[in-house]
Amino acid sequence: MVLKGAHTVIAAADGRSALSPFANPLLASAGTGDVLAGVIAGYLAQGAEPFVAACIGVYVHGAAGESLREELGEAGLLAGELATRLPHVVREIQQA
Repeated sequence: MVLKGAHTVIAAADGRSALSPFANPLLASAGTGDVLAGVIAGYLAQGAEPFVAACIGVYVHGAAGESLREELGEAGLLAGELATRLPHVVREIQQA
């Protein structure tokens, strides 16, 4: 389960939980939750276990939001901009 908010929480039925390190007002924009759901679904489709898919998805989503915050400031994000930023952020994470 993912509870998207100022500090997004991820929880599994077996008691595991995680907290997103990102708190970004840009991610409160319309459609960003749909982008997050798509990211998580993508990791599930690649065979990730649900809790892991949710954790990775939330992290990548948050990192993309932070990347855009540096560029745009605190307001004015379109969900499509977030989706477009995701591949770049994933590449940066993989290369780190």
